[in-house]
Amino acid sequence: MSSGATGLAWFKSSYSGSEGDSCVEIAIAEQAVHVRDSKDVSRPAFAVGREGWRSFVRFVDHA
Repeated sequence: MSSGATGLAWFKSSYSGSEGDSCVEIAIAEQAVHVRDSKDVSRPAFAVGREGWRSFVRFVDHA
């Protein structure tokens, strides 16, 4: 799924530290969850459908 990532409200996980190291930001839209590199927001973001995101979060939560 491509990303039309302009005008979105981006946020980091509450698990992100303040050290500024590896981190991602997400923005939740009606049809998709957008993901980008928080250290280089000029790079393209990607988007995944909401059901795919739910499956990913469930998988990570049980890993």
